[in-house]
Amino acid sequence: MVVIRRMVDSKQSYTAIFLPGEEARIFPTSEYEHFRILQIYKQDKNYEGIHNDFTDMDFGTTKPSKH
Repeated sequence: MVVIRRMVDSKQSYTAIFLPGEEARIFPTSEYEHFRILQIYKQDKNYEGIHNDFTDMDFGTTKPSKH
């Protein structure tokens, strides 16, 4: 499974790509570049036989927990 996350500090934004058994790859990206990476590597909906970060989530029915 590929995990892609956005990381931001006070000066730069980054995209981090995590693959099982490999070191994380973190590199500077703009908003456009990050969302283009997501478009390429992640699915926009459920597809038979494909599991992504959102397959088991039911967005819209749960509220975020307050910490």
